[in-house]
Amino acid sequence: MQGERDERGIEIDQVGISGLRYPVTFDDGDLRRQGIAEVRVTARLQHDRRGTHMSRMVALVHEYLQDFDPRSVGTLLKAGANALDTPGLSVHLSTSVADEVVAPASGIPSWVVHDVLFGMHWDAGLVRLDTSVTCEVTSLCPCSKHISDYGAHNQRSEVSLCVTGEGDSAYPARVRELAGLAAACGSAPVVPLVKRPDERVLTMQAYDNPVFVEDMAREVSAACRSRDLTHRVTVKNLESIHSHDAVAVVTG
Repeated sequence: MQGERDERGIEIDQVGISGLRYPVTFDDGDLRRQGIAEVRVTARLQHDRRGTHMSRMVALVHEYLQDFDPRSVGTLLKAGANALDTPGLSVHLSTSVADEVVAPASGIPSWVVHDVLFGMHWDAGLVRLDTSVTCEVTSLCPCSKHISDYGAHNQRSEVSLCVTGEGDSAYPARVRELAGLAAACGSAPVVPLVKRPDERVLTMQAYDNPVFVEDMAREVSAACRSRDLTHRVTVKNLESIHSHDAVAVVTG
């Protein structure tokens, strides 16, 4: 039984459950969305404990994550650490949120989706939250524009911004703000529903704002630094004329 004593004297860094899909209502006071999240819960297991209580992890998800407010992450982690009698606990929640965008010329609305990952950590009473948001933008290559008689290659890019907070400031910036910082770094936005007048506007906007993958990573990092946000930016160009992608990572 998991409550038995173990004599091998080896602590386990993480043990628990993963791949649990559960209905979650996300609400951070600015953005409220319902959906299905994927959850991972792991605990540090002391050297003299044979096993952890995985059913209590599901119970924790049921009680605290069906209505999830990242501003209350400390309450969730403290309850989980007490229920599992563990000095270390991690909860990862992966979901998607949608935000409405409007096409630049026609004014037609549509929904853009951002992937969001919350990494919640409890270490002997210390609370840390990693909030990651991934957005899509259009990027146009400055080199291609410079060397071509006309036109330039462009591609869709994935911009991931992870912001870390601790204690009472574990959620220093809301998801919508982080998505805005990430989406602003490209040559042009990605808009799901566009008509021909919109394509003209977006194409010319990208042509007028060429950026390297390095430029995008630096722009997002600069915006985070101006807000005193501890961050990690990862940008990937899904290249359109190369057989490889281009990537850049900045931390600050």
